[in-house]
Amino acid sequence: MFKKIYLLVFLSVFIIKAQEPIVWSTGFEKLSDTTYLLKFKAKIESNWHLYSSNPVKGGPLPTEFIYKGKQGHFNLDGKINEGISKKSFDPIFEMELSWFDNEALFEQNIILKDTNFSLIEGEINYQACDDKVCIFRNEPFRFVLDKSKLVTEKRKLIDSSSLKKIAALKIDLKSNELLFHKDQKTIDSPLLNIFLLGFIGGIIALLTPCVFPMIPLTVSFFLKQSKIKRKGVFQALLYCFFILLIYILFSLPFHFLDSLDPQILNTISTNIFMNLFFFVVFIFFAFSFFGYYELTLPVTWVSRSDSLASIGGIIGTFFMALTLAIVSFSCTGPILGSLLVGSMTVDGGAMELTSGMAGFGIALALPFGLLALFPRALKSIPKSGGWMTKLKVTLGFLELALALKFLSNADLVAHWGILKREVFISIWLIIFIILFVYLMGWFRFPHEENDLKISKIQRLSAFLVFLFFIYLLPGLGKNQRGKLTLLSGFPPPTFYSVYSQDTECPLNLKCFKDFDVGRNYAEANAKPILLDFTGWACVNCRKMEENVWSKPEIFKLLNDEYVIISLYVDDRKMLSDNEKFDLKFPNGLVKTIKTTGEKWAAFQNINFSSASQPFYVLMTADGTILNKSIQYCDSREYYEWLRRGINNFGKVN
Repeated sequence: MFKKIYLLVFLSVFIIKAQEPIVWSTGFEKLSDTTYLLKFKAKIESNWHLYSSNPVKGGPLPTEFIYKGKQGHFNLDGKINEGISKKSFDPIFEMELSWFDNEALFEQNIILKDTNFSLIEGEINYQACDDKVCIFRNEPFRFVLDKSKLVTEKRKLIDSSSLKKIAALKIDLKSNELLFHKDQKTIDSPLLNIFLLGFIGGIIALLTPCVFPMIPLTVSFFLKQSKIKRKGVFQALLYCFFILLIYILFSLPFHFLDSLDPQILNTISTNIFMNLFFFVVFIFFAFSFFGYYELTLPVTWVSRSDSLASIGGIIGTFFMALTLAIVSFSCTGPILGSLLVGSMTVDGGAMELTSGMAGFGIALALPFGLLALFPRALKSIPKSGGWMTKLKVTLGFLELALALKFLSNADLVAHWGILKREVFISIWLIIFIILFVYLMGWFRFPHEENDLKISKIQRLSAFLVFLFFIYLLPGLGKNQRGKLTLLSGFPPPTFYSVYSQDTECPLNLKCFKDFDVGRNYAEANAKPILLDFTGWACVNCRKMEENVWSKPEIFKLLNDEYVIISLYVDDRKMLSDNEKFDLKFPNGLVKTIKTTGEKWAAFQNINFSSASQPFYVLMTADGTILNKSIQYCDSREYYEWLRRGINNFGKVN
């Protein structure tokens, strides 16, 4: 057995500046002649956090370690190990994420294939955020695995070609008053949103034929069973608690799956075949609501639970609640299925599912508790009847509409092009016009009685469905800016359209993704420039584009008065060999700029001493700054900022 030789010396490889909140250092341990433990340590500035190495769909870029030339020289032994991270709700990405505060440590075992090989090189790709903005970085690392000592790393020299390319990135700016905007915006919690959806689902389930008739019977049973009224109320409230507990327990297995693989729910939700499976399941649910068959759990489950309920006491009350959950499955199952799949399509699936189940359980338990406290209200409960059947059929149509979403997901991921936005909306129009006809009593399903009487509530429901039908109609048009905002994110995106799109820019605006091309256009057309430093993984950038840029007065300014140049600092598209260059930082470290994103990040840092996105600059083609730089803000402030830029442009000219 080889004696461990500890050679842990941390070397600073990052620039310690106000705009560089993460400082990296590296070291290693020699475990044997062929095995080494590489260590990466990050010092994190206060109020900033570095994200985990585990990827999260729709979330930040994970901390990633990329090695050069490992083929033939060494192998990675297992996955990278990271220190204890903090898991909490992130208001920037609106999901639960793992990150590090103050300090982070990552360790990777490697096994040398060639014992004479001693140089390990690569880069760390990561994203860091504070409460307002995020930065994207690619930092090089280097280990010299000497047998007895650490070898001081020699700094790479900048060649003349790189110096020319760096000089080409510099703008001759006419102003240095580049101030940051400090405003913040409160972001709603998705946990609350899905809790409310679950609560609404529970209220709907209460009104179905499987649950509604059981409410007065169950409450009366508890009140009559006990000679002491207080004890009967206690039993009823305990029954309510167990209903809530049972539905929360249903979500616990998904937490177990989530702990084994945090991406499993998101992986399922984006898998083509799983989306097709959910599409078929929801069609199956819909026809169950239409009354063609009943969804039931095994009879033995009901019998066993019902027999245990006769025990009495706390255990008996629990099994009474479980019996309700089993017996009512034919009505609650499709609603719970919608809740389950809906939680997988948002980030942080397991927590969202528990939140939704809690809302569903509270809504389902609420009338049992209230009626136990106020038993006289039992007399005012409407009688069961045909109205519950109509509600169940209505839910069937809604299940058909939801089913289409999963077919759409599969179509988008596979790029089949069969369910474009307008096709999706057309099918929805057909579903809801048939629902309108049904609610008006103009047709019935074979198993329904031909009831000619239409209640006022049914007519009101038909009227609301018709209004929704009218609301959907503009979704068939070509210009979708500002249309169907209440359904944002449910139909396919606006660019996934049967109509041809003029640009690949937000809101179909004209923009440039190269600074020189955009500046030449602005100079030729005598227009000011809106320089937009953005990122593909930048959440606040998307919110600015969708919620601020879309405002009519702002859209008009952007479309008519400005030349938009959008530079994506996290674009992984590789530069050609002729475009790559080495950039030297103040501490002497030299980094090779290899991607388009690294180039624009360097461009932002060199000219504006900034490293966060979104970051907006107003300027002329010759480099005159027209207003202070601005970041994430509200629409009113952004509009005034753009207007001042136009006024200043007129003065400059």
